[in-house]
Amino acid sequence: MDASPEKVAKIIDGIAIAKDIRLEITSDVQKMKEVYGKVPGLAVIIVGERKDSQTYVRMKRRMCAEVGFVSFDKDMPGDASEEEVLQAVKAFNEDSAVHGILVQLPLPKHIDEQTVLSAISLEKDVDGFHPLNIGRLAMKGRDPLFVPCTPKGCIDLLDRSGIKIAGKRAVVLGRSNIVGMPAALLLLHRDATVSIVHSKTEDPASIVRQADIVIAAIGRPETVRGDWIKPGAAIIDVGTNAVDDASKKAGYRLVGDVHFEEASKVAGHITPVPGGVGPMTIAMLLQNTLNSAKRVLAKEVPLEKLEIRPKQVAV
Repeated sequence: MDASPEKVAKIIDGIAIAKDIRLEITSDVQKMKEVYGKVPGLAVIIVGERKDSQTYVRMKRRMCAEVGFVSFDKDMPGDASEEEVLQAVKAFNEDSAVHGILVQLPLPKHIDEQTVLSAISLEKDVDGFHPLNIGRLAMKGRDPLFVPCTPKGCIDLLDRSGIKIAGKRAVVLGRSNIVGMPAALLLLHRDATVSIVHSKTEDPASIVRQADIVIAAIGRPETVRGDWIKPGAAIIDVGTNAVDDASKKAGYRLVGDVHFEEASKVAGHITPVPGGVGPMTIAMLLQNTLNSAKRVLAKEVPLEKLEIRPKQVAV
């Protein structure tokens, strides 16, 4: 008798899902333009010359053009003062054509990130990092205006892959303000039973092994092994880590926080790295900016007249 074929998890294709979302956004933007003669505007402030930040910002600007947004760009030198950055934020806060403001992180060390992020208008905080947005996310019965983009993208990947969240056991690896904590809160809002694994957690494998849903966001390459995974679990791998690989032209390859080859033999669904969560982060940024524009323009004409589907915050 032939041996049974080795089980392979279904790949959650973040590139394809993000493309579908951008097409939905493009359609809504076109309807806005026809009715209002206006389109969403996204302002991006970047301080310094970090190559990774410059690359990411170029990609955001390209995606804005693709969906029909207007980009407002503020490129500042690395020695710009905190006050100068705050003045740039203030100018965009006061510009009615700007519906979302993004400050590219990290900022130079002489600038306090929390001071700058807190200065962004709550109504334009499309990154979802304003303390009031995070506070609302943490409160039962209160919805934030915006949810941080990467955690929101994780939930959207689950939803669009038909993975049930309510009633399931979920484990989030990592407790950062940008991904881990908001991801855990989003899962709680969706009625999952949630555990958070972090650097002080004893025997993390035993906790992860109980999970129907795993979101890994610890920034440590291939930490989650195949024997950590519950058979059939859904794995969302946020990690993007460079590891040496002499066979690659660049001398390295990108891997996630999950050992993909091992986990894919046990899990039911899994995101690849790259091509999983990464494309969703920008798609969610665009969606947040679109929702911000809808909120503003609805004061002029009811959105029902646009036949635009309101996008609910994924909480």
